[in-house]
Amino acid sequence: MTVIATAACACGNVEFHARGAPIVSAACYCDDCHAGSRQIEALPNAAPALDADGGSAYILYRKDRVTCTKGSSLLKNYKIRADSKTNRVVASCCNSAMMLSFEDSRHWVTMFRKRFSGELPPLEMRICTKFKPENVELPNDLPNYKVFSFKLVGRLLAARIAMLLGR
Repeated sequence: MTVIATAACACGNVEFHARGAPIVSAACYCDDCHAGSRQIEALPNAAPALDADGGSAYILYRKDRVTCTKGSSLLKNYKIRADSKTNRVVASCCNSAMMLSFEDSRHWVTMFRKRFSGELPPLEMRICTKFKPENVELPNDLPNYKVFSFKLVGRLLAARIAMLLGR
């Protein structure tokens, strides 16, 4: 399988390769994504993690298709709550938000879309829009789901089945 996407921190000391097609490309507006992005943005010299409309744009890949190819020792985990299973992974060299990883059996990684270069898959949906900032009016250019969509859950399930079948 060829590398089709490269994600790098702002200074280039950390790099990930993602192989194959992503599970989905989406923007999330939930309270946790907002709080986590704000936490990262508060770090010294950190680049913006939130989009202008208050969402966090991500590309989700199967965990078995993402590899840190450079700078893994520079990765640092942040949590918004001590008991959270979700880590916001930051390149400590330049405080770039890289991805979300999970301390449970989730089979995917959620990578910050802003870290990718080149041709990116288009955003397919906005999720958890009931949490979007009140002053933001989202366009109708793609589906806007108030919560997690069945489409997203279906794609995650299909990716898990493909992994179990070795595809």
